[in-house]
Amino acid sequence: MSRMRAPMVVGRADLPARVRIWEVGARDGLQNEKTVVSSATKVAFIDRLSAAGLPVVEATSFVRPDRVPQLADAVEVMAGITRRDGVRYPVLVPNLRGLDGAIASGVRDVAVFASATDSFAQRNLGRPMAEQMAMFAPVIEAARGHGLPVRGYVSMCFGDPWEGTVDPGQVVAVCGDLLAAGCTELSLGDTIGVATPGQVLDVVRRLLDSGVPLDAIGVHFHDTYGQALANTLAALSSGVTTVDASAGGLGGCPFAESATGNLATEDLVWMLDGLGIETGVDLEALAATSRWMAGELGRPSVSRVVQALGE
Repeated sequence: MSRMRAPMVVGRADLPARVRIWEVGARDGLQNEKTVVSSATKVAFIDRLSAAGLPVVEATSFVRPDRVPQLADAVEVMAGITRRDGVRYPVLVPNLRGLDGAIASGVRDVAVFASATDSFAQRNLGRPMAEQMAMFAPVIEAARGHGLPVRGYVSMCFGDPWEGTVDPGQVVAVCGDLLAAGCTELSLGDTIGVATPGQVLDVVRRLLDSGVPLDAIGVHFHDTYGQALANTLAALSSGVTTVDASAGGLGGCPFAESATGNLATEDLVWMLDGLGIETGVDLEALAATSRWMAGELGRPSVSRVVQALGE
């Protein structure tokens, strides 16, 4: 029996006509890998992702090498990639030193990483949530002064492993602070993968009611409890048009036992293709890239679509 290579297309009038996929595999997907991936492999991975039609390929982080050893080669990676016209290659920067390094490497897009809970801010940033903007505001201001767009990641938007339920008001407040400081867009992170569709609808509605522009909102779901695609569909039904995903489902959450990691880009593209939503992504090329990267890492891809399409 031959396998289907593409889904049947049945659209929905209440969903966006086009979705921008923000590919995070090369940064978020690889950063927790225990075996160091060579710079050449990272460069090839990024180039293959952009060649597959992804409009945004998050490349690396300009962080201290001792904090994230996997991404210690940020300068080499940015020097090695082939920058395609119309493709964005954002990087994560934690401070002014990281921003300076990114700008020196020709980066034109940066992101900062905030928290919607005090517990995670303490563990990830070494300071309480109330003080995180003192860390980010100078970075955002300097980046905007150089004409760079700045994405504000907000982690633990839907649940926290230490605090449990997260007050949506905290999410709204942090998002408001980031936008007020100069961020041009946001990414709502379901860091431990516990969100459900109703919760997603509620948080997006609260953000819109607070005055956050719809086109500034992106979503970043983990599939720990198998809810990532359902949550994505809920976000799309609210009008959200930017969705983070990781090729082959690379990346896991160190705070959630047995976490299956990020939403796999291939699984997302299959769903969007079936809904008639444009992405510009070549699914076969993307799946081939994920199979290749899985071989480099020595394990099979967790993406259901990569598995189903086979060789």
